[in-house]
Amino acid sequence: MLIRPRTYRAYTRKDLDRIPQIGRLPEEIRTDMKAVSAVLPFRVNGYVLDELIDWSRVPDDPMFQLTFPQPGMLAAPDLELMRTLVRRGASPSEIRLAAREIQLRMNPHPAGQRELNVPRDDSGPLSGTQHKYRETVLFFPSQGQTCHAYCTYCFRWAQFVGLEDFKFAAREAERLAAYVRRHPEVESVLFTGGDPLIMRASALAAYIEPLLEIDHVDAIRIGSKAPAYWPYRFVTDPDADELLALFERVRRAGKNLALMAHYSHPIELSTPIAVGALQRIVETGAVVRTQAPLIRHVNDDADTWAGMWRTQVRLGAVPYYMFVERDTGAREYFAVPLAEAHAIYNDAIRQCSGLERTARGPSMSATPGKVAVQGIAEIGGERVFVLSFLQARDPSWVGRPFFARFDPEAVWLDELEPAFGEPQFFWEPGMRRIERSGRPPWLDGTPTSRAADGRAAG
Repeated sequence: MLIRPRTYRAYTRKDLDRIPQIGRLPEEIRTDMKAVSAVLPFRVNGYVLDELIDWSRVPDDPMFQLTFPQPGMLAAPDLELMRTLVRRGASPSEIRLAAREIQLRMNPHPAGQRELNVPRDDSGPLSGTQHKYRETVLFFPSQGQTCHAYCTYCFRWAQFVGLEDFKFAAREAERLAAYVRRHPEVESVLFTGGDPLIMRASALAAYIEPLLEIDHVDAIRIGSKAPAYWPYRFVTDPDADELLALFERVRRAGKNLALMAHYSHPIELSTPIAVGALQRIVETGAVVRTQAPLIRHVNDDADTWAGMWRTQVRLGAVPYYMFVERDTGAREYFAVPLAEAHAIYNDAIRQCSGLERTARGPSMSATPGKVAVQGIAEIGGERVFVLSFLQARDPSWVGRPFFARFDPEAVWLDELEPAFGEPQFFWEPGMRRIERSGRPPWLDGTPTSRAADGRAAG
């Protein structure tokens, strides 16, 4: 099938009245959108508007919920305040001031991202870099601090609301490479954002190519929503071929190129351009690993996940993670209790073959690490969650099961209590030591070689 090029056009809060489909919605809905998007980021593009949203199903359409502000995303008093400001035509500065107060109450940087994740070198903190887990460094290129469209659930929403002190961003490719060279425990570098694939291929190459000369780096990861929100990036954009050639160079250098693709709903893989984009990526030798959070109003049913995983495998991708919505931003609107999330995951996995069962979850990316709900059991007459770390700040925690008292309403790790009368979870003393020192144990004399205690998962 011939796929015609399409020119990318973004729509933000200031463009809401110019989106034709929005103009047909009731005024009350439009007012709510303006109120919520003054607090939380909004960005969409013509492809999402025209190809992914079923406007006959609005507001219940999952892709509409995924990309457009909803009134339930703000607490009722905050929503009413912002509505009032919008209706009376308050000045931009007054709206920004009110929004800032709300934003600061929404846990803009969860899981110790600023306090515990930023590494240092001889010049001080490496701004725009995170090193939470021993084997993986995250890098936030400054040119990649936006996306082709924003997800309403995004746990990095604070990157996009115009507050510089909330941002992670870095320009210094050489400083990143120097840091990685000094840390032989680092096996992969994850480029994230925003979305690194909003960048020109030549700019992305300037960051990636120095890493290809480092022997202990096995993998380059790129976290991206572009295959779902702007698949033209890989097919008809002016530098699409240059981008795919970069992927091929990574493979020829003997490294794994892992595109960590965020697909939240099967509809994102339903268009010819989306299928064509994924096929072109796979043909470079890149491994496409798919992940998304379980989100109320978007994908909170097992059939959606099972169908999505089957489609991904058929097209050559590898299901990787089902996440739990993080404790930030509009979490109250989107969160699914852990017990329900586990039931959805199990029901979905049962519908799949072994090829789709590579998906792990439901997993919480919490302060101590990625904690998976492995099961719900009755032990010694007590109903409990069975939990384990898929990844952890202390690698010795990985794979060690622990138990929490069953709570049908709990949605996050900090709402769980140890089972069997234990005073604390096994990892809590170590976590307190890490918080006091600001350093992970593998930087304090613990062996960091690959053979020391094996590779951690995730």
